[in-house]
Amino acid sequence: MSIEVRTAPHLHSGRDVPTIMRHVVYAMLPICAFSVWQYGLSTLALIVVVTLSCLIAERLANRLSGTVNTLSDWSASITGILLALTLPPAFPLWMGAVAGFAAIWLGKSLFGGMGHNPFNPALVGRAFVQAAFPTAISTWAPAFAPQRFSEFIPSSLALPLMTPPDITSWVQAAAVDGFTGATPLARWKFENITPSAHDFLTGAVTASAGETSALLILACGTYLAIRRFMDWRIPVAVLGSVLVMALIFNLIEPSHYPSPSFMLLSGGLMLGAMFMATDMATSPVTPRGIWVYGILIGVLTVSIRYFGGLTEGVMYAILIGNAAAPLIDRYMQPKVFGARKK
Repeated sequence: MSIEVRTAPHLHSGRDVPTIMRHVVYAMLPICAFSVWQYGLSTLALIVVVTLSCLIAERLANRLSGTVNTLSDWSASITGILLALTLPPAFPLWMGAVAGFAAIWLGKSLFGGMGHNPFNPALVGRAFVQAAFPTAISTWAPAFAPQRFSEFIPSSLALPLMTPPDITSWVQAAAVDGFTGATPLARWKFENITPSAHDFLTGAVTASAGETSALLILACGTYLAIRRFMDWRIPVAVLGSVLVMALIFNLIEPSHYPSPSFMLLSGGLMLGAMFMATDMATSPVTPRGIWVYGILIGVLTVSIRYFGGLTEGVMYAILIGNAAAPLIDRYMQPKVFGARKK
C-alpha cells in the first residue's frame, strides 16, 4: 500500500488551465467572426497568420528551452487571437507574423513561460509593432466594403521589408460613404467630431479588427464572468473609473471633453477591459488589489486620451497596470484573522 502526500488545497473545482483558456478562445470566436464579416479576407488571413506565428514561436521556444510542448494549454492561441484583434485590418501579414513572434518570445518565453510573464504578451507584441511599424499600424480600411470577400486589402499582401502599397484606390473602389481613414478617437482629438453611440454598438466605425462592436465584446466578456473564467471586478473597476472620470470632465467642459458613452465605447477599452486586463498571470490576486488595479487602468486610459499625444491609451494603461500589479498586491494584503495592528 502506498500513501500519496499532496500539498493544499485538497479540494479542486475540476477546472484546469487548458479548460479555462479554451473557454476564453470560445468567447473570442464571435468577435473574430464579426470582424471577418466587417473586413473580409484580409482580417481572416490576419487572424490566421498571427495565431499560427504565435503557435510556431511557442513550439520553437519549447524546443530551445528543452521544455515540454505547451501548445495544448491554449495560451499561445489566446495570445495570437487577441493580438490579431488589436491590429488594423489593413496591416501587412508579414508584420503580423513579426508581432506574433515578438509577443511570445519577448512577452512570455523571455520570462519563463506561462504564469511567469509580468506583462500581457499580446500587448507586448502590439507595442513592439507600433514602435517598429508606426505607419502601417495607423493605416485603416473601411468596414463593409463590397469587395471585401473577393479581394484582399492591397497592403495585406505587401512583401517583407517593402513599403506597403497605397490603399487609396481600393478605398475608392469600395465606395463607402463617410470613410475618413481616421478612428473615432482620432477624429474627436483632432477634429472634435464624435460618432453616435449606435455606430459603436453596431460596429459601423473605423478601428482595429476586433474593437468595433462594443456590445458584442461586452456580451462575450459577460459569458466568461458568468462561467467564472474571469474576475468580473476588474472590468467593472476599469469601466467604472472611466465612466466617473469622463463624466466629471464632461460636466466641467462638455464642449471639449466627450460624453462618458463615447469614452466607454470607443477604441480598445472594451476589448482591453474584458480580455487583457483580466489576464490571470499579470493582474493582482488580492481582493482590494483587484479594485485598485482596475481603477488605475481606467484613470490612466482617460488621462492618456485627454492629455497625451496619443489618441488611444488602453494598451499603455494595461501595461503600466501589469507592472504595478506586484506592488499593489504587496500593499493590499488582506488582514489576517485575529491579527493585531502593530
